[in-house]
Amino acid sequence: MATILLVGVDLFFRGKLEGLLRDHRIVTSDSTAPPDLVVCDIARIEPEDVARAWPDVPILGYTNHTDTAGLRAAHAAGFDQVIVKSALVERAPSLVAELLGT
Repeated sequence: MATILLVGVDLFFRGKLEGLLRDHRIVTSDSTAPPDLVVCDIARIEPEDVARAWPDVPILGYTNHTDTAGLRAAHAAGFDQVIVKSALVERAPSLVAELLGT
């Protein structure tokens, strides 16, 4: 079981991710547990700040398909995976397994 830190994720989508990733521990930035993976909503955060805060942790960023500037910013910040929100919903378990190397 991995600890997955959600950054900038709204409560509705957090619930969806918790359902999709039942085998993992989902925490927020209020947690003291060190994360194994960071998942963030690119539209609600500053990608460079997230990349600086967790330099040694894989980062998965998502946003809607029309936010091309956000997608580019997350790529430029060095996120390990940047996808549209619908793809995250469709592939969450496999994306997490890939980024965790499991």
